[in-house]
Amino acid sequence: MNVHEHGTQRAALADVVAVPVTPFTSAGGGLDEDAYRALLRRLLDAGVTTLVPNGNTGEFYALEPAERRAVVELAVAEAGGEAQLVAGVGMDTPTAVAAAEHAREAGAHMVMVHQPVHPYVSRDGWVDYHRAIARAVPELGVVPYVRDPRISGAELARLGELCPNVIGVKYAVPDAARFAAVARDAGLDRFVWVAGLAELYAPGYFASGATGFTSGLANVAPELSLSMLAALRSGDFATAMELWARVRDFEELRAQDSSADNVSVVKEALHLMGLCGRDVRPPSRVLPPERRELVAAAIKSWGASA
Repeated sequence: MNVHEHGTQRAALADVVAVPVTPFTSAGGGLDEDAYRALLRRLLDAGVTTLVPNGNTGEFYALEPAERRAVVELAVAEAGGEAQLVAGVGMDTPTAVAAAEHAREAGAHMVMVHQPVHPYVSRDGWVDYHRAIARAVPELGVVPYVRDPRISGAELARLGELCPNVIGVKYAVPDAARFAAVARDAGLDRFVWVAGLAELYAPGYFASGATGFTSGLANVAPELSLSMLAALRSGDFATAMELWARVRDFEELRAQDSSADNVSVVKEALHLMGLCGRDVRPPSRVLPPERRELVAAAIKSWGASA
């Protein structure tokens, strides 16, 4: 990775890092490729310049391996040179390495490594897992997705020493004090710190050193996400919190019951806007009618449109 690429990738993480949904043709159906590319185009046209195909809002764990590869290829084809693409990878080590290598060959710029799926995760093993992936794709920026509060700044600092291409951290532990400590112990300037719990946590995490945040809301109302970023960048926390209040009900609906309906809420909003179907795959569920009404009220209050 040359210095120019390194800087470009770091700048892309210090932004709205949008995680597109993955539309399906029907309940039990395959990828709706046309709808997916149209959703990407809508994000790009709105000014979003960092995209994460195969993120959690994209139902990474519910996709087949061939579908995950197709999602990356479609994103590269649609975004071209208009955005930095951060492909989600994960599962067992060989699968994650193969996915990272595919992302590189397809034309992605970075990979985001989902948390290891294993009942027994040691801190040393966590470092080894990410090191294996990062070393397989030295040309790409690598972003660990940290959801485990046991992962400390020490593990991240060691990973950064071993792998120069680990350039950012998506931090998704719901504890702002913990984030502040981890970021400083790992190196506040060594990594780009991305608030991984989206708009609800972005103001609090920005106050402690984050410079970007992930967003599923951007699928629905990218202008709200971009406006919050602009306010946070300028230090205008009053405006940022006004925006926070506007999206609060929608984001809290996504977060309820351990985020059980996280994707379903976003897809319901997009369905109501005529942008894609509401279908999700198990273990997610299509929203029941009473929750659909709450989504409809939220997007109506924003004046969101296709």
